[in-house]
Amino acid sequence: LKGYGLTETCGAACVADINDLSTGTVGPPVRCCEIVLREWTEGGYSPFNDPPQGEILITGDNVSPGYFKQPDKTAEEFITFKGKRYFCTGDIGEKRKDGSIIIVDRKKDLVKLQHGEYVSLARVECALLNCPIIDNVCVYGCSFEDNTVALVVPNQKHLEKIAEQIGEESRDLKTMCRNEKITAEFLKQMNEHAKKSKLSRTEMPIAIHLCEEIWTPDSGLLTEALKLKRKPLQTKYQSVIDELYRKVRA
Repeated sequence: LKGYGLTETCGAACVADINDLSTGTVGPPVRCCEIVLREWTEGGYSPFNDPPQGEILITGDNVSPGYFKQPDKTAEEFITFKGKRYFCTGDIGEKRKDGSIIIVDRKKDLVKLQHGEYVSLARVECALLNCPIIDNVCVYGCSFEDNTVALVVPNQKHLEKIAEQIGEESRDLKTMCRNEKITAEFLKQMNEHAKKSKLSRTEMPIAIHLCEEIWTPDSGLLTEALKLKRKPLQTKYQSVIDELYRKVRA
């Protein structure tokens, strides 16, 4: 059973019909709430697109009035529009003709690169996660750089195959992750997949770091729902990210 909701909506805001076998959709809004799509110009999402797209705003009896003793955060995340109180989710939705919603992006995951190009980190990560050589990936970009870079947790079996392909003998995970030849071949194969996934040159990471550590909720790098915790990941690997960009600029 597919659905969509947040803590602020006291559970589900959308639930798919049990007989709906389509993929990607989280279903239509439940009866107690209403969803509108708000234009997000920077990301190119608009309710006037075909199909309609935009940031998901939710109102209804199931929506929280705000955050307990956090007036600033409440003012940031909740708005009143035409007499109704809406929670601004930060998620980008697309409305299908049958009224169901597809989650297509995350507003906070959009970064602007040095020359003004916008890159959706979540979109790039979603495409790369379909590559069999990758178990997990976190893409990083900022306004001071021209390209993105990526932290990658490789699939060990595929990493061993890559090592064999280029004639490297060691099958120790740590050793393979630190081998520059293996990393270069891994990046090549990853970006071949990225091209097939229709990622642009700007979206494709220009450099990667292979991480031998498996990211878990216990390590503080993933949520309980196994989503990336970007800030902890960036903090942990900041020196690695800086070194990747240093090598690119060299």
